[in-house]
Amino acid sequence: MKYFVLLFSISSVLGWLGKVLHAEQEYAAILKEEDNDVIVVEAESFFKQENSNIRKWVVFGGEDSNDKKINEYVQAAGNKAFIQVLPDTRMTHQDTLVRGENFSEKAGELAVLSYQVNFKEGGRYYVWVRALSTGSEDNGLHVGLDGRWPSTGKKMQWCEGRNRWTWASKQRTKEEHCGVPYSIYLDIVNPGIHNIQFSMREDGFRFDKFLLTQDSLYVPKGKNPELI
Repeated sequence: MKYFVLLFSISSVLGWLGKVLHAEQEYAAILKEEDNDVIVVEAESFFKQENSNIRKWVVFGGEDSNDKKINEYVQAAGNKAFIQVLPDTRMTHQDTLVRGENFSEKAGELAVLSYQVNFKEGGRYYVWVRALSTGSEDNGLHVGLDGRWPSTGKKMQWCEGRNRWTWASKQRTKEEHCGVPYSIYLDIVNPGIHNIQFSMREDGFRFDKFLLTQDSLYVPKGKNPELI
């Protein structure tokens, strides 16, 4: 198996909450092969964003000097950039939940990102995401494939690692709100280029990168995960 990294180039502009990089940036996507068995993609290297009228992914990078906290998040993120779905109107459990606006149980409904990944072989790929949550209302995400949203990609959930970038691959269930491990995966039937997609579950979600592996027991660590 191979290790693929999706690289990108973007043009920066001044914007929302300091120095923000527009989501509709131009970039060059390059698949780089390495001798490891994981696929790692930076969150800000998406090639398309859809359903973004209500909520939208915004890229943060460089020196956002107007906000010390954003600076800290950027410096700790891989490639010194991350994306966040904004506006963030539900920060605590006391804030009003509006379905279809600041919360979406329906995968693919709001703020949909697409990434092109070239799979050398088909099979079951477990999905890990490096995210940063500050509470219980910015820690949920959905993942899909080629316009489909399988049940095994819904309700990705983070409970551990508050206020720091944390890898997780757990699915929230009625019985286990903090998520069941090894239950988030995508089945790639045919090798070749496929669209890996993510959509908002909770606004305010911060997203650094994602990882795909066929090893169900693999656990990534740090900015640049390696086999352990």
